[in-house]
This record gives sequence, C-alpha cells and structure tokens, in this order.
Amino acid sequence: MPDDVVAARAVAEEESAFAHPPVEPDVTTEYGDHPDQVIDFYRPRVQAGPGGSVPLVVVLHGGAWRAPYDRRHITPFADFLAQRGFAVANVEYRRGAEGPVPEGTSPVAGRWPDTFDDVAAALDALPALVREAVPQADARRTVLTGHSAGGHLALWAASRHVLPADAPWRTGGSASLRGVVALAPIADFAVAGKLDVCGGAARQLLGTEEQFAERRPYADPALLLPTGVATTLVQGRDDLVVPQPVAEAYADAAAKAGEVVGLTLLEDVGHFPLIDPAADACAVVAEEIAQLAW
Repeated sequence: MPDDVVAARAVAEEESAFAHPPVEPDVTTEYGDHPDQVIDFYRPRVQAGPGGSVPLVVVLHGGAWRAPYDRRHITPFADFLAQRGFAVANVEYRRGAEGPVPEGTSPVAGRWPDTFDDVAAALDALPALVREAVPQADARRTVLTGHSAGGHLALWAASRHVLPADAPWRTGGSASLRGVVALAPIADFAVAGKLDVCGGAARQLLGTEEQFAERRPYADPALLLPTGVATTLVQGRDDLVVPQPVAEAYADAAAKAGEVVGLTLLEDVGHFPLIDPAADACAVVAEEIAQLAW
C-alpha cells in the first residue's frame, strides 16, 4: 500500500480512537500519596459465570511515558473490556516532568525512577485494593495489558522477578499472572532507538546516554528474558508509531532465551485501532486476553 495512503489511514485511526468520550470508573482508589498514584476500577457489565468470579485485566496506558497523556484516553477500552465480562483496573502512574512544557520543546518522556516505582507499587497494592473495589474479581486470574509505552510497562512488570539482584523493584518469585497481552509495545529499547520511536522516548525515559547504558538492564524488556509468563504481542503491520520490527525484536530475543512469545500481526492496522472499541482490531485484543484469562 502506498505510504501516503497508510499515513492518511493512520491519522483517521487516531482520530477514531480519541473520538470516544472518557468513561468514568465505578471506583477510584489510591495506592500512594501522589495525585497520579491512583487506579480506576471498572466492574464487569455482564453477569459472572459459575462461581460468581471474573478475571481481572490490568490496563497500563500509553503516551510515550509523557505527562500530557494520562489514563483518560484509554478509559473507553477499559469499559470495552468490562462490557465483555472482565473486571478492569486502569492504572495511572507518574510520567514526564510536572509543570508546563517550555515553548518550542517536547514533553519529556517518563521519570526515573518514579514511573517504575509507581507501576511496581500499584501492582503490589492491587490484590488488597481489588478485594474492596471489585469483590467479584479473581486476582488469581490476572492478565496484564498495555498499549505502546504501557505495553512496555506490562512486559516489564511481568519480569520483575528476573530484574538484576540490586533492583529495588525485584520480587522474590514470578508474578501470579495468567499472562501478558502487550499491544504495539515499546518492547526493545535498542531497536526503538534506531527507529526513533516516539522521538527517542525510550532514551529520554532512562536519562543521559551514560544513564541509558547503566539503566537499560533494569528497564528494557528485551533484556529481561525468559520470564516464564505466558506472553502475547499484538501488532498492526502498518503501525507508524511503534513499527513492527520492535515487537519482532522482542519475540526474537525471547526465542533466543528459550521462551515462546506469541506475535499476532494484524493486516491493514496501525497503532490506535488496538485500543479503539469501534475497530475490529480491538475485538481481536479482547479475544487474546480472554484466551489467557478464562
């Protein structure tokens, strides 16, 4: 397909994904003192099956870890999952620098170590919080999902048990997860850097060039393998934001580490249909989640 056609379609896809009004959660709870340390819970919109419990899907939003992009844009996707019978936890976390962005500059991507502190803290607090917010959710059937930068965070969160021994976020054992479904994730920082994904966001997330080299073993999912956690990547072949080679690099790294990672490639799909309830690709995502959760 001609590049101009793909580019025009990408614009239309983004407009469609962001055209949905935000969906208010059923409950919002705090997992820390900062205003961004909150989780929105969505209760399942359909009756639970035998036993009365439902799987829990934890959603980590994207936006290149930059402050202007918060969890609000992914609330229609969270509600879409709730409509399909899941309990949903939509996690907010600290992103780029607080305060106004100087004129003529781009927002900074992420905060070290705050972004990682928050995702770790949210997941550690989740079992207790979900018991209060969504009693019918079965935390033993938890699936992590995330889009773009949130896909990176989902993969990272599932790999905390294989972090370097001195990492403050390291856990003593594998997370109690049914699996991870990462949507167009920034899953390999080296390849993302070569492709200048999101204006070099992965490098900004970790700091200076020297800090990038020092911190990458603590942050890059492609270096944190194998995890032993069932993992599927969903990727649009026409994604211009996080191109297909990034997902392929992670899958290749997993294979070299002796782990099989699923890679679902969607034809004629770009970056945003994966979280757009109006798009067929979003139904594919829900099915991938269901295969792990149920």
